Amino acid sequence: MKRKQHLDDMLSNWKFDPATLNVRMVKGKDSRDLIQMRVDMGVLQLETTGRPDGELVHAHQTMLEWLLQKQLDEPGYVLNEDECNDVDREFMQFYHRRICWLRLEYYSRAVMDADHTLRLMDISGQMSPDEEWSQTHEQYRPFVLFHRTQAAALGELEDDTAEEAVQAINRGLETMRSFFIKHEAEEHFDNDELVVRLIDLRESLRTEYEVGKTLNEKLEEAVAGEQYELAARLRDELTRRELN
Repeated sequence: MKRKQHLDDMLSNWKFDPATLNVRMVKGKDSRDLIQMRVDMGVLQLETTGRPDGELVHAHQTMLEWLLQKQLDEPGYVLNEDECNDVDREFMQFYHRRICWLRLEYYSRAVMDADHTLRLMDISGQMSPDEEWSQTHEQYRPFVLFHRTQAAALGELEDDTAEEAVQAINRGLETMRSFFIKHEAEEHFDNDELVVRLIDLRESLRTEYEVGKTLNEKLEEAVAGEQYELAARLRDELTRRELN
């Protein structure tokens, strides 16, 4: 008798809701953790470590790992069409897992996957066969930075203080500003939707947790105002905090 291969029971017991991201953690048959995402007409299952599809790429854990090794072995190497497709797949897989981590509130894992994607953008751009292919990924850098900043801030809020969460957003905004400057679009920075959303999150944290100016913000103001003695005291305080 043939083994049943349909997903009728799973799909009927877990209805797709288009108004939210449908994600859950489950155990594999060997008790390893897995992520499942309910999508319209099906379910995606992702590994929690390594590449989300669980496959090796050219005998490496990820395409990023292979690219780093390839660049060491053959400086100046240019990706062929199949390798570009492998990079594209890895971008999409890590996107899916990143939004799952955010939905599940595993913020440090979301940061890790965002960092993976940013590094993949960097090195694949260096090995790109043409500028147009690189730009298909680079255009999404602010979106990845938005997710990373959001996750870093919410992680700080859980593990540390609201002030550290605010500072995480400030760091993310500065990184995003650098992207806009690099692409000669700084005049669009303040009105960018993702930037506005991060600023709204930062100010809501200030209000909810009664956070004034962070030490870093005070230091920046002191330096800008040439208040060097105050700046020195603030640097000392930041150093003490980092040591603790």
